[in-house]
Amino acid sequence: MISYRIDVDDPHLHLYRVTLTVAQPAAEQRLSLPVWIPGSYMVREFGRHLSRLEARQGRRALALEQLDKTTWLARCSGRAALTVSYRVYAFDTSVRTAFLDARRGFFNGTSVCLRAEGCEQQPHRLQLGKLPAGWDVATALRALGPRSYEADGYDELVDHPVELGTFWRGRFEACGVPHEFVVAGAWPGFDGERLLADTQRICEQQIRFWHPGKNPKPPFDRYVFMLNAVEDGYGGLEHRASTALICNRRDLPRQRMEGLPDGYVTLLGLISHEYFHTWNVKRLKPAEFERYDYTRENYTRLLWFFEGFTSYYDDLLLLRAGLIDGARYLKLLAKAANAVAGTPGRQVQSVADASFDAWVKYYRGDENTPNATISYYVKGSLIGLALDLRLRELGGSLDGVMRRLWKGSEGGPIAEADIAAALQAESGRSFEPELAAWVHGTEDLPLAELLPTVGITLRNERAGFAPSLGLRLSEGPVTGVIVKSVLAGSAAAAAGLSAGDELLAADGWRIRRLDDALNWIDRTRPFELLLVRDQRLQTLRITPPPTAALTDTHAWQLDDKPSRAVLARRRSWFDG
Repeated sequence: MISYRIDVDDPHLHLYRVTLTVAQPAAEQRLSLPVWIPGSYMVREFGRHLSRLEARQGRRALALEQLDKTTWLARCSGRAALTVSYRVYAFDTSVRTAFLDARRGFFNGTSVCLRAEGCEQQPHRLQLGKLPAGWDVATALRALGPRSYEADGYDELVDHPVELGTFWRGRFEACGVPHEFVVAGAWPGFDGERLLADTQRICEQQIRFWHPGKNPKPPFDRYVFMLNAVEDGYGGLEHRASTALICNRRDLPRQRMEGLPDGYVTLLGLISHEYFHTWNVKRLKPAEFERYDYTRENYTRLLWFFEGFTSYYDDLLLLRAGLIDGARYLKLLAKAANAVAGTPGRQVQSVADASFDAWVKYYRGDENTPNATISYYVKGSLIGLALDLRLRELGGSLDGVMRRLWKGSEGGPIAEADIAAALQAESGRSFEPELAAWVHGTEDLPLAELLPTVGITLRNERAGFAPSLGLRLSEGPVTGVIVKSVLAGSAAAAAGLSAGDELLAADGWRIRRLDDALNWIDRTRPFELLLVRDQRLQTLRITPPPTAALTDTHAWQLDDKPSRAVLARRRSWFDG
């Protein structure tokens, strides 16, 4: 038996106290903390937040020998249990690590629970000890008693985050399965009942997606959503029976809220995305993830499928649940397509390579990221769309492919060969050419060819001024105009602009936003930009693209008069 007791040691210094007990330690018992958390593919070195490690065996103090950045060795003797205590500094508001202050606590086991190597398959217990008065607990861990929980092994223990504090809590059932939603940090006037009702529709839609037929049953007995509302933040991390989410407070639904604001749609999309992961990556997973190695990077070339296809379905299932309409859905798709089209890195890196490079590139973006990489999330979602539309021409669907993979693997590990086989089984022909070109190549997707097959037409729209020049900016009335990235092959690159430049004036007039310059310049003719680079004033002459085609983006809209066959195909796509 492996046991942990976690106490709030000092909320003002953001310290947890953890006591680990190994009932039957090895003679040389190794203890280690993961360097990453599954679902977030970057080495984060959680061990840097541990301090004051002390070990005892019975009444005897033991020395802990540190073997590397995240591993310790205790030399034990006899049959007495090994007890190790330590402090964990917790002041990261993200969903990936741990947080503690006087108002709220949160932790993932990968940040606070040392792994007793060789004992990972034993039952693991977690006891929450000293907490501030009035604090509540939310977790999907199996409860043994008040603030006492159990898992079948280390992997299960660390796959259940824990939320602590005074938070709003609501409950609902989806297809007969209990679900819980807790929200920390919400403004007064937050409409919890609206959030519960909309989330219930998402959950029921997804359970029926994966388990069609009568009495669908998901692969969990209970599910918990943990949402932290903050002034400015966004993200989520999936777990086997729960998810940790973070959003802007202003994006929460409010009492008497009219319409469906974009921020709330974004939040619903996040909820849908992380819930879909309960099947697609937590159970149906890359073969490389069948057994996690917590000490190093775990490489796979399949994140385009597991993250990208999840990104495809998150908004599509909002549509099928009746939370957004077709026009809203197409707007979201067009936004993704324009983002990929405006990223030169799509011609440099394939999504398979982007998946493999996630450990060093995706979470460490810089000014050159748009020119050198592509998002396996966004382009992956468009590959899902392209495959779905082509499959529907052949009488199949991507829905059918996903269900084939789930059934064929028994909700377990898969390889790319399994995806290719499911595509062929669903359609009656090989999809190797599409996988080679779209996944392993850098060709643009044939969306303009595929969208008319479901009655979608494209309309050109003029891009914003900065994007048409190849600039990504941070701008505002206080900070001024700062160049974040210069896109390769753009007018801005040809003129010599660089990331970090502060733009001061256009043709002699001061600017606080680049679009202000459109009041006095012609965007089709050369103009001068006054900027500051490394404390020096400099003037550059920039020549906008010579043709309108270089500055166009696409809006997607429903064809008013599709043929019967096209309309039937679109309805099947939209309705599922």
